[in-house]
Amino acid sequence: MFTERTSVGLDVHARSVAAAAIDGVTGELVQAKLTPSYEHIRSWVSQLAGPVAVAYEAGPTGFGLHRQLTAAGIRCEVVAPSKLQKPSGDRVKTDAKDAVHLARLLRLDEVTAVSIPTVAQEAARDLVRAREDCRADLMRARHRLSKLLLRHGIVYSGGDAWTSKHDAWLRHEARTQLTATAGRATEMTFEFDYEHALTTKARRDRLDAAIEELAADSEFTPIVRRLGCLRGISTLTGFALAVEVGDWHRFTGNTIGSFVGLVPSEYSSGASRVQGSITKTGNTHVRRLLVEAAWHHRARYLVGKTMRDRWALAPAEARARGDEGNRRLHARWVKFIERRKRPTIANVAIARELAGWCWSLAVLEE
Repeated sequence: MFTERTSVGLDVHARSVAAAAIDGVTGELVQAKLTPSYEHIRSWVSQLAGPVAVAYEAGPTGFGLHRQLTAAGIRCEVVAPSKLQKPSGDRVKTDAKDAVHLARLLRLDEVTAVSIPTVAQEAARDLVRAREDCRADLMRARHRLSKLLLRHGIVYSGGDAWTSKHDAWLRHEARTQLTATAGRATEMTFEFDYEHALTTKARRDRLDAAIEELAADSEFTPIVRRLGCLRGISTLTGFALAVEVGDWHRFTGNTIGSFVGLVPSEYSSGASRVQGSITKTGNTHVRRLLVEAAWHHRARYLVGKTMRDRWALAPAEARARGDEGNRRLHARWVKFIERRKRPTIANVAIARELAGWCWSLAVLEE
């Protein structure tokens, strides 16, 4: 419940901040145009009739302002933009109006705050997202190279692509064929695309090594080791899940699926109930990791060396729960196959349940 006298809404941008303050006693509205300096914002807020509560939307400016105001003893909420209530008929949008709207919603306690990571958690999240960006860059670089060769009728048929054997084929046979059939410009394009793919892969490998090192000795290590008791959750995946979700205690086994957008959309009214495809809201990175990990549970469940090595690092209760989850998820896959469900649809259902098992292990006490 809102208890402060003054509610403040801030529309924060890189070079300017629109501020609006509503005094709950007098009803007075105060507006100002501020610089993005934390000290300037804090000084302006401290001049208002207290106590004061502040809200601004989550965005690229990060959580530095929240930390500065909180350190000064001012309650600050970082609001989820997708959860803000806005009139459907309002067709005028300005920074000043957004700041007033935020102040009013804060006054009514109708804002949904996001979870604020610590400085260490935010740094680890930046590293994980840098690796995710590098993965996407590598995929695009490889596609450009393979499609360049395809346009000239050069196709690799020696097995899986992007292996050491495929790399040797690119350096010798593919380059020779391209040189014989295409001009100098195309040959130069091949060289640039091949070099870009190699450098991007090297950058991804360096990021993988950095994440592995951090996952082995950080505040996330216990969670990563517990999550590793499930099939499809490697060290990289477990660390990414740990830093992206942050505080797992915000959720339950049922609500974690909706947080990552793996629950069906619904359009129901009166006696009719219509469910559609998944909502795809929330954290896209976490959803992709869970969907990829869910495919691992389709194959017959056998406890191999890799799984035993992960279990050796986890407590006994986590090993038992992980084994139970692996058996349960494979059994669910078998039922979907028997019912002739489309594999992609079945996998999303498995991913949603896998999210619940991950939550179960993340909140497990040591």
